[in-house]
Amino acid sequence: MGRLVRGPGYTVMVHRDGSLRSRELRVPLWIARVSLLLFVAVALVVLLVVATYGPIVMAAAREPLLVRQVARLTEENGRIAELATALDEAEARYAQLRGMLGAQIGQPPLRAGGAGAAQIADERLYVAPPLVARAPSTQSDSAATAGPSIPRVWPLSVPSYRTRGMVGSNSRQEVHPGIDLAVPVGSDVRAAGGGIVRQLGEDPSYGLFVMVQHPEGYLTMYGHLSRVLVVRNDMVRAGQVIALSGNTGRSTAPHLHFEIRLGGRSIDPLTLLREGR
Repeated sequence: MGRLVRGPGYTVMVHRDGSLRSRELRVPLWIARVSLLLFVAVALVVLLVVATYGPIVMAAAREPLLVRQVARLTEENGRIAELATALDEAEARYAQLRGMLGAQIGQPPLRAGGAGAAQIADERLYVAPPLVARAPSTQSDSAATAGPSIPRVWPLSVPSYRTRGMVGSNSRQEVHPGIDLAVPVGSDVRAAGGGIVRQLGEDPSYGLFVMVQHPEGYLTMYGHLSRVLVVRNDMVRAGQVIALSGNTGRSTAPHLHFEIRLGGRSIDPLTLLREGR
């Protein structure tokens, strides 16, 4: 009997522990080659899928982070809108204030372009020049009350606009020991009470200023002046014109800074006097 000749291939011996018999598994060479080719093909397909869909999967994984960033940007945009609204309101108040100080809103001259071009006009803020400092008239001083007295008289005889009130040291805002009253440059500044001129001169913050001492420990301070009409140790009467308002020192617009001090401590002037009185 002839022996069966097998073709080339691989033989795998399988032997179980404790058994006397072994099993022989023969894999033809062509099957092994086909299996290797299939494995390589599958590996290439997997790599192709990873290269194609990998960025998509990574982008999907970043989606929650992007959602949080969009929410944060939306919140910041809302804050910016609130700040823009506040800025618009501040600009409107500033324009109103400048109008009270002699500014006017008007139309500038129209500008013509080429033939047939439309004329262009826009609103701009035109500010009147400041008033020239002048000496007080004797008629304006005729109503002044003689003799020393505590502050009871409003320091301005013209209408004013209170731009800032008193801010104490217990506030988070910058300390402001007095009130600011917006008036045109050159307005009469009157002594709030009768007393003696103790100090006057220039200060980096107050600008040109006058300080008057009154009875019972009261002091009044008048700052940002354009001209002082008294000298040191002068006796002044309540309601007497002692200076003219201005825009000197640390000031961004013409106004009078007015303080009342009692025993070295600043008190709110509105607790003692009011406008028009």
